[in-house]
Amino acid sequence: MLNKYARGFFTGVFTPMAAWLLKRGVSPDAVTILGTLGVMVGGLVFYPLGQLFWGTLFITAFIFSDVLDGIMARLQERTGKWGGFLDSTLDRFADGALFAGVSIWFFTGGDNDAIGIAAIICLVLGMSVSYIRAKAESLGFTANVGIAERAERLVSLLVATGLVGLGLPEVLLLVVLIALCVASCITVGQRIAAVRRQAL
Repeated sequence: MLNKYARGFFTGVFTPMAAWLLKRGVSPDAVTILGTLGVMVGGLVFYPLGQLFWGTLFITAFIFSDVLDGIMARLQERTGKWGGFLDSTLDRFADGALFAGVSIWFFTGGDNDAIGIAAIICLVLGMSVSYIRAKAESLGFTANVGIAERAERLVSLLVATGLVGLGLPEVLLLVVLIALCVASCITVGQRIAAVRRQAL
C-alpha cells in the first residue's frame, strides 16, 4: 500500500540524486549493495548493542537506497532482469538483519522475551510473504496483494524501534510487532487466495 502511494513522492525527491550519481559513474547495483550493507550493519551491530534510536537513524540513511537504485535503473533504461533479482535477493538479507537485530537485543540486554519472540515470528512471516510472491511470479501468477507488504513492515518496525530507543515504553514495540504478525498472516492468506483464484 505504501509502495503505491509513496512511489511518486520519493521518485521526485530522489531523481536529482540518482542523476548525479549516474553522472559520476555509480551503478544502480553498487547502490543496492551499499544500501543493503548499511542496513545490515545497523540491524546486526547497533540493535544488538541496544542502540535502538541511533541504529534506526543509521538504517534510515541507507534504507532509501532501495528507492534510489530503482530510479537510477529507470534513468538508464535498464530492462534486464539482473537488477530486479539482485534487489529482491538483498532485500531478504536486509529484512532478516533488522528483525534479527531487534530479537537479539531483547533476548539479551533488553531482557524482554515477548518482544524477542514477536520479532522472530515477524521475520519468519515476512520471509513467507516475500517467498509466496516470488514463487507465484515464477509460475506465471501475480501475488502483489496484501495489507503488510515490505514497506509497511519496515516503516512500522523502524518507527516503533526508534521511539522505544528515545524512551517510550517497550510495550509500544510489542504492540506494533504483534500487529505486524497478524497483518502478515492476513497477507499470506490474501496472496495464497489470489494465486488460487488464478490457478482455477
